[in-house]
Amino acid sequence: MLQRFRLGSPALAMLANAVLVAAAILLIWQAAIVIFAPPPFMLPPPLRVWRALVSRPELLTRDAVATLIETLVGLVTGAVAGAGLALIMAFAPLLRRLLMPVLVVSQAFPVFAIAPLLVLWFGFGIGSKIVMATIAIFFPVASAFHDGLTRTDGGLLDLSRLYRARHWQEVIFFRIPDALPALASGLRVAAVYAPVGALIGEWVGASSGLGYAMLMANGRAQTDVVFAALVILAAMAVLLRAAVDAATRHIAPWAPETLS
Repeated sequence: MLQRFRLGSPALAMLANAVLVAAAILLIWQAAIVIFAPPPFMLPPPLRVWRALVSRPELLTRDAVATLIETLVGLVTGAVAGAGLALIMAFAPLLRRLLMPVLVVSQAFPVFAIAPLLVLWFGFGIGSKIVMATIAIFFPVASAFHDGLTRTDGGLLDLSRLYRARHWQEVIFFRIPDALPALASGLRVAAVYAPVGALIGEWVGASSGLGYAMLMANGRAQTDVVFAALVILAAMAVLLRAAVDAATRHIAPWAPETLS
């Protein structure tokens, strides 16, 4: 029980820090309202945003749930696809030379540019949003894991040669274990990008989700509702990041983090 508490404490500390930062932002926000007195449609006061959040339960019960489902499914599929591609490139050097340029070029296209195409191909339902979230997090995971696989400790490689390990044995028993901390870093970055990918898909075409709610509210000059959706999105990103951080902290116990 004590061991579980110790392992989970960094994630809890991150959440506590996020609450403190949020409190500081609220104070600065309210001070800006008092000092500059902007019109509510430009910058609503925090209390008005809270009232919008409370008076619109569909933001939490419908839109946030839709965005969360798209984000979680996109995170899983993007992580599996990214890690799988990194492994393929590690096992097959020839494929790595062919796939790496394709991987780099795929990130040269802005996600806003391909979002309408994804809606056209996969429809206005949840499919196009999941694909968008998958694309958003695919590259960070693939890039980080592949980088870890190519930077294996020289001592481990010497050990694999000493045992005359074949290439696939070298990858499985030496390169993958040494690259797991890099994979964890890629997953943590991906956890932050995943909600953004789902949100972009909802902006292009959707009937629910936080992006859809923000788009509708912005068209009606309901800035307080836009801010309320942003607050939910920020909370979702922080919780998701904390969950991934807690989960990935166990995948490489032989390489513990030394900076708290």
